[in-house]
Amino acid sequence: MAAPPAHADAAPSPTSPPAARDPPGRQAEKSETACEDRSNAESLDRLLPPVGTGRSPRKRTTSQCKSEPPLLRTSKRTIYTAGRPPWYNEHGTQSKEAFAIGLGGGSASGKTTVARMIIEALDVPWVVLLSMDSFYKVLTEQQQEQAAHNNFNFDHPDAFDFDLIISTLKKLKQGKSVKVPIYDFTTHSRKKDWKTLYGANVIIFEGIMAFADKTLLELLDMKIFVDTDSDIRLVRRLRRDISERGRDIEGVIKQYNKFVKPAFDQYIQPTMRLADIVVPRGSGNTVAIDLIVQHVHSQLEERELSVRAALASAHQCHPLPRTLSVLKSTPQVRGMHTIIRDKETSRDEFIFYSKRLMRLLIEHALSFLPFQDCVVQTPQGQDYAGKCYAGKQITGVSILRAGETMEPALRAVCKDVRIGTILIQTNQLTGEPELHYLRLPKDISDDHVILMDCTVSTGAAAMMAVRVLLDHDVPEDKIFLLSLLMAEMGVHSVAYAFPRVRIITTAVDKRVNDLFRIIPGIGNFGDRYFGTDAVPDGSDEEEPYTG
Repeated sequence: MAAPPAHADAAPSPTSPPAARDPPGRQAEKSETACEDRSNAESLDRLLPPVGTGRSPRKRTTSQCKSEPPLLRTSKRTIYTAGRPPWYNEHGTQSKEAFAIGLGGGSASGKTTVARMIIEALDVPWVVLLSMDSFYKVLTEQQQEQAAHNNFNFDHPDAFDFDLIISTLKKLKQGKSVKVPIYDFTTHSRKKDWKTLYGANVIIFEGIMAFADKTLLELLDMKIFVDTDSDIRLVRRLRRDISERGRDIEGVIKQYNKFVKPAFDQYIQPTMRLADIVVPRGSGNTVAIDLIVQHVHSQLEERELSVRAALASAHQCHPLPRTLSVLKSTPQVRGMHTIIRDKETSRDEFIFYSKRLMRLLIEHALSFLPFQDCVVQTPQGQDYAGKCYAGKQITGVSILRAGETMEPALRAVCKDVRIGTILIQTNQLTGEPELHYLRLPKDISDDHVILMDCTVSTGAAAMMAVRVLLDHDVPEDKIFLLSLLMAEMGVHSVAYAFPRVRIITTAVDKRVNDLFRIIPGIGNFGDRYFGTDAVPDGSDEEEPYTG
């Protein structure tokens, strides 16, 4: 049986951890809303009590789209739900699942506000907020007609797609990417485009039925019930539905009395006993929120990983792996390396000979793709027994920014190749790589993927990029990591964690110095190629990270 909930301002139980994802923010009043309805909404605002006196007012919105990671903008800073540090260890595996927080409570009880207050107070950049509102089922024509006349019960458990909720939350906890429906409350339907979310260390799942399913409950590490007075909830719902969803006041009250209030009494309020923490007054209870945040921080500390340091001490003094293929060091190849390694080489020559090496590298890499026998007929009417590509499609993925310089060479030899991008940066305080942005083609799991970066030193960034591809269901043996120059440390790290990934380069240098720079190296490839200024300390740190 679940332990009795800690009521009021009690501290979280020691068995609770965090979760996150930010729900759609409150939008400005729609211009098409009738003036009378707008006036009603404004008058309702005056009936609401002030939100928390111990915190300064917050003005924020959320921005979510299928091509960019969700953001939470506050008056002080922007919190990215990407920008996450490694969620795996030096073996390339996730050591702990993400910490999932469930936020339940009645409609308009302040769950979303509480979730955002927790996210802001956490002061960490890797949080995902998942709203139950995104998972309403697709309505039939008859149900659409009922909804148009406020006769459909959106506050019943049957209105939600629990199977999709559970599968989505499971994948997020495992660190994988998910596609989440975008629900349009004005038309009571899912939009055509879904948004992509990526797993995080903390996931916050909020909704009126957050505790209504047994399987869903088992996925939540911490359960919080937001308990707000019914009169305040009604006023908030009136304000929201009139100003944001284009409803009239009579329809809102009708739906509240017919569906919302009975559903709260029958399905929602009884789940309060399942909560680890009950937060009276919602966002106004800053003491309870601060205690929740303290507990979440303690859970995050247990999940901290230092991948780069582990890579520096692991897998060394071993023979180079069999999955490594180095372009044959012909006099031509060695001559081009001599030119691009020379610090006196002009930018024009550096670009020219780098491009030549990239073309040779990609041509060499394509020889490792699967081919099958095929017969064609020549113009002379004769059969020719040849070879043809045995895969579905080839996709190139560049690790920004230096990796994108290899895209033209790939396009030159692969017709109609698809391109994806991943942005990984080094946290200047921790020295760890962080994922900030990714855009991958649809159905990439069916493709052979050529992962491109110009230099790989410790392998930390390359490992993160490979982990991203695996989390998008790309088979490990279909990933080809290409780099102009690699250090032995990076080769060993990638090969140990992902033994089926093919590693292809034009040269391997022996050493990495104390700052994780390749020795003798090539310098900062991004700065030399794009003509940008070198980093202040004069090191050869790769832009924007050390790979």
